Amino acid sequence: MADSATSVRPVTAPEIAARKGSGTPIVMITAYDAPTARVVADAGADVILVGDSVANVVLGYDDTLQVTVDDMVHHVAAVARTRPRPLVVGDMPWLSYHVSVPDTVQNAARLVRVGAGAVKLEGGRKRLDHVRAIIDAEIPVMGHLGLTPQSVHALGGFKVQGRDLEAARAIVDDAVALADAGCFAIVLECVPDAVARLVTDSIAVPTIGIGAGRHCDGQVLVFHDVLGLEDRTTPKFVRRYAELGTDARTALAAFAADVRQGRFPSSDETYHAADTVADEIARYGQTSAGADPVADAPRSGGGEPRSVGAGHSA
Repeated sequence: MADSATSVRPVTAPEIAARKGSGTPIVMITAYDAPTARVVADAGADVILVGDSVANVVLGYDDTLQVTVDDMVHHVAAVARTRPRPLVVGDMPWLSYHVSVPDTVQNAARLVRVGAGAVKLEGGRKRLDHVRAIIDAEIPVMGHLGLTPQSVHALGGFKVQGRDLEAARAIVDDAVALADAGCFAIVLECVPDAVARLVTDSIAVPTIGIGAGRHCDGQVLVFHDVLGLEDRTTPKFVRRYAELGTDARTALAAFAADVRQGRFPSSDETYHAADTVADEIARYGQTSAGADPVADAPRSGGGEPRSVGAGHSA
């Protein structure tokens, strides 16, 4: 497995762009903090998407519209601090690029300053001025077409896009325009496989599918969906490779039972004083009612308290 802590050089946007037609599909997985970033990197992914899906799977919102630039900066920074080998792509949230071009560039720059190697934004030809401006600021851009969750109200819900000929042509034309503007890759979400294949064959940069069939140049799924960390109804295109939510509940219930029945902590999980010190502490407690036996008790060896190791405290 890849070692994210010792990787010498991260994957770059130009390297992802060069994977077009390589025969080896690109693997992109979402991550939102240091632990998930390390898992994704060690699993060998090519790209970590710090997606605005953080709203649904981490922050408890019903859609992605509640996420702000400040939220995305926070989560991109957490991922980037692990120094992962995969390219880190930061999602630009709703209303971060639906503003003036200068404000859009500044919002993209905020994600890059905390560690993103590229940004992703939704929409096609109507976003070209903003896309070009971000690229002119030397920031790589990943496009996103098809079902664009930030447009959920305008689309009338989370629905497959490009089912009719006119809609399919619009997606192809948008993809060509984004590629011509300089996007290094384009996500295709919830479109028929024939449309995704046509887009993939029509542009010189990779397509990364999510609910777009197997003819894309790569695939992306949400971390929590792949690992079964949530009970929410999953879309048709999700394949679960584990049921960590069930495993986690079982493990935590076992911990709770052990605590309530006095089985945790055991003697092996407890720090013990030397016998002579324990006797002194016991005598001190008997003769010094009202005193603080912990504060006044002598330390073993007379020196500094010993390290408790690399575990975590609450």
